[in-house]
Amino acid sequence: MYSRIINAPENKSFFLFGPRGTGKTTWVKKSFPLAIYIDLLESRVFNELLADPQRLEDYIPDDFKDWIIIDEVQKVPLILNEVHRLIENMGYKFILTGSSARKIRRKGQNLLAGRALTYFMYPLTAAELGKNFKLEHSLKYGFLPSVYMEDDPEAYLESYIKTYLQEEVLQEGLTRNLGAFARFLEAASLSQGSVLNISEVSRECSVERKVVENYFSILEDLLIGLRIPVFTRKAKRRVVRHPKFYFFDTGVYRTVRPMGPLDSPEEAEGIAFESIFLQELRAINDYYRLGYNIYYWRTAGGLEVDFILYGKRGIKAFEIKRRGSVSSGMLSGLRAFLTDYPSAEAFFIYGGQKNLYIDGIKVLPIESAIRDLEDIL
Repeated sequence: MYSRIINAPENKSFFLFGPRGTGKTTWVKKSFPLAIYIDLLESRVFNELLADPQRLEDYIPDDFKDWIIIDEVQKVPLILNEVHRLIENMGYKFILTGSSARKIRRKGQNLLAGRALTYFMYPLTAAELGKNFKLEHSLKYGFLPSVYMEDDPEAYLESYIKTYLQEEVLQEGLTRNLGAFARFLEAASLSQGSVLNISEVSRECSVERKVVENYFSILEDLLIGLRIPVFTRKAKRRVVRHPKFYFFDTGVYRTVRPMGPLDSPEEAEGIAFESIFLQELRAINDYYRLGYNIYYWRTAGGLEVDFILYGKRGIKAFEIKRRGSVSSGMLSGLRAFLTDYPSAEAFFIYGGQKNLYIDGIKVLPIESAIRDLEDIL
């Protein structure tokens, strides 16, 4: 098991959200070996607590002082009322894992009104992998822990996608038409790293526009997809308004994306390059509580910067390219952004080997940038 960066509180209950397969259950079991473990994926336990959430107290011995883990808490959202009561009246400490914070909120629950902190677990990071981090492997298979443990990571990823379709989407009743949803997933993968055009995705998968919009919400609910908004703070130019879309893991994206004779491997790899860097940004930002909001920037005239980080620590702009060399045209988006936001730090991340400094822009090889990302941010 890889050591995870996440630092849990010592004496306060907390939620731990993250997509399936990121290692939440493994981590909580190893980190809290004396905890009571309640698995809502176990049918008997699920049925008992769904019928009567107050029976949760029956699982806890008298005078118990350690942690209580409830795994996949979104399966029984009403159990949070009982958790709330037990925190208030008994002083118990809970760890509540799940793959959907939104689903809990949509069921009318309030994430315990501040009585529990909220953490997220992401796929592995380069820092967690250490010497096992290999850029080419990650570009192809991503960072889910099992792709570093399975003999056939490609087969694992294919099974992972199928499992999500069956277990999460169908069993949760999120959609009854798995065929349409599978077509949507492929069409959505073609939007990876692009300004999202719902109508175009709708045409591509032959599904109504309103249904496609709902499908994107499902991906966000399950934490396997995200939309990044455009940066508009004190904009000096006209900017686009639509978000960009990404699957949460490069390996998942590469598995879902259809590849045929008319598809360019270079294009898919270029987007994977960008996606890997986003994964690292999100994980490091959350694990170290850096407080950045993540955006992208694109003007109506086509100038673009892949990622903008905005927060109390300042503004940082990142442009990501797979190419092993730097040309002047590749820096045009960053130059324009620096003109509009001169206090920003600008970084060009590329596939080369040299550290450079061009027109106030730091040019960094992607492997070293990823390994040193905490210091950069």
